[in-house]
Amino acid sequence: MVKPIMRDVLFLGQKSIPATEEDLQVGRDLQDTLAANREACVGMAANMIGVLKNIIAINDNGDYLLMYNPEIIKSDGAYETEEGCLSLDGVRKTKRYKKIKVRYLDRNFKIKIKTYEGFTAQIIQHEVDHLSGIII
Repeated sequence: MVKPIMRDVLFLGQKSIPATEEDLQVGRDLQDTLAANREACVGMAANMIGVLKNIIAINDNGDYLLMYNPEIIKSDGAYETEEGCLSLDGVRKTKRYKKIKVRYLDRNFKIKIKTYEGFTAQIIQHEVDHLSGIII
């Protein structure tokens, strides 16, 4: 189900809590909302639809990827960039890494560890920041 986009900075600034298998519907709603906003957005965290759970969805070149409880366990190649956010107006400077290794649970709640590079890595970092209440 497509949900409205949260724009309340105080809400977005809160830390999310771990997701459980009971949150699988939140992940589906997040993916539906991301798909509905694909023209303006490439990634979303659950807090962007009003749910403080550690869930992100990204559009990885047309493939939608859901991550429950994602954790960046390694990063390499720091660089400065500017990013926008569907929940905020304008763009802001931020530091990202060219290559990251992420541990997460997939949509079947199976542990995955995968390395991402380039723009996909940047999207994941932005959404993981959301889960920590970090607003760029």
